[in-house]
Amino acid sequence: MVHEKLKGEASSTIEFHDTDYLGVLKAVRDKIHLGHGLLTHPLSGSVKPGETPYKTVIITGEKGSLDEKAISIIEESTQTCVKLTKKAKKRNLNEKILADFQLIDYDLIFGKF
Repeated sequence: MVHEKLKGEASSTIEFHDTDYLGVLKAVRDKIHLGHGLLTHPLSGSVKPGETPYKTVIITGEKGSLDEKAISIIEESTQTCVKLTKKAKKRNLNEKILADFQLIDYDLIFGKF
């Protein structure tokens, strides 16, 4: 839902990763290590990583100097995600539940901006 809202926006560069929550965090981590800044927290919201198949994280478009705080946040978030997903049960989610999780992710992003 976030991807659909922002694609085509001149001021946004969207990367969609067809992966799980941990895969998204790893992609964000790689960008942060290249000098991008973190604009939203990787673990925002009350839905745990093992519960939702969707996660949007916003980072800066421009590279800057390495942000030690952002590195710490993304590394800790990745470790937390690994712990929480180990405990999570694999579930088959129907289209209605997937749409609900998309809406939660959407609200977390656009409710702030």
